[in-house]
Amino acid sequence: MTATPASARPQVRLYGIQNCDQVRAARAWLVQHDCGIEFIDLKKSGLDAATLDRWLTHLPWDALLNRRGMTWRQLDPSLRAQINDQSSASELMLAHPLLIKRPVLEMGEKMSVGFSETLYENLFFKTN
Repeated sequence: MTATPASARPQVRLYGIQNCDQVRAARAWLVQHDCGIEFIDLKKSGLDAATLDRWLTHLPWDALLNRRGMTWRQLDPSLRAQINDQSSASELMLAHPLLIKRPVLEMGEKMSVGFSETLYENLFFKTN
């Protein structure tokens, strides 16, 4: 695998929260591979509709919605039962940004949710 020079790589935006293990692992991987990172903490900054809409043009809503986290489990069961499409999920994620699976990575038109070394290697080094 041939690495792309850091100067040739696009700026990376990484969305998440500081104390998330997956976010920390993604940030460490990006630093190790000399990627310029802009980190956006969803807990501090929240999430705007335009950003979520942009993500939803590239990623399915059910991949973005974290149904395994504490925020989801703390929601009223009747509210959870109402989430069955992109519109209802989008409304809920805007109201509760910590419901978004983390990290979300934006690199130009490429986007991903979650972290694994294989996923990031394919995003950054795969040529096609």
